[in-house]
Amino acid sequence: MASTETKTTVTKPVTTELAGVEAGLDALDVVAPSVRTPFRRTFVDKILPPVVATVLLLIVWQITFKVVDDPTKLVSPLDVWRTLQDAWLEGKLIGYIWTSVSRGLLGFLFALAIGTPLGLLVARVKFVRAAIGPILSGLQSLPSVAWVPPAVLWLGLNNSMMYAVILLGAVPSIANGLVSGVDQVPPLFLRAGRTMGATGLKGTVYITLPAALPGYVAGLKQGWAFSWRSLMAAEIIASFPDLGVGLGQLLENGRNASDMSMVFEAILLILFVGIAIDLLIFSPLERWVLRSRGLLVKG
Repeated sequence: MASTETKTTVTKPVTTELAGVEAGLDALDVVAPSVRTPFRRTFVDKILPPVVATVLLLIVWQITFKVVDDPTKLVSPLDVWRTLQDAWLEGKLIGYIWTSVSRGLLGFLFALAIGTPLGLLVARVKFVRAAIGPILSGLQSLPSVAWVPPAVLWLGLNNSMMYAVILLGAVPSIANGLVSGVDQVPPLFLRAGRTMGATGLKGTVYITLPAALPGYVAGLKQGWAFSWRSLMAAEIIASFPDLGVGLGQLLENGRNASDMSMVFEAILLILFVGIAIDLLIFSPLERWVLRSRGLLVKG
């Protein structure tokens, strides 16, 4: 009887302690209710800073224009705005943007289809990594404009040349991004997957790729930046009337005509497209990936 009472006395505190630990773990599992961010905070944190930066940039631009006082070297923001207005009223503005964006997105999709399996192959096969890994890194550091002359000689002045330059600029970045993501996958994940029967293609689809998403998305973002730069270089150097007027050719036309308003119009449109693609596609995708891994808290 005494023995039984002793056991009860010893066990009770342990049981209470375990219950406290379980309660704490349960509390960690509880998802905090979504609280809507006040508009004022959103405005101050996200809307106001870029607006202030843009206004300051326009002020500096206008002051510099007054100091330079030479329209052949620098035009005012108002002159560029009028040029944009004229292009819009003539129905040309959307055409300039769509010509380049359609090429860029299609070329990027081709690069995605090639760079993803190539990155997986380099990441998983040691011989392939030793053989072409350094080449991919070298190609990534090579300026994309260097590919324009050989692409013109190989393929001529056509859209195929544009897509070839985009591929050569974007594929190494996408492949290297995926390789970096796969290298950061914890070996424990792979062993657990193999234990549960996820081997070969199944393990790649359900274990490797999801775990490598942060690095892969970073590679995609960089790949788009490289593809957009490559396209602009191709359109500037290898402009041809039959290809349609994209943003790069618009920039070159402004240079040939010594029209600084057109030059700045093209520069601003190129910048606008780059920012828009990042805000609409890559930033939300990056936030979703980080939030799904608990690396980013909503709000």
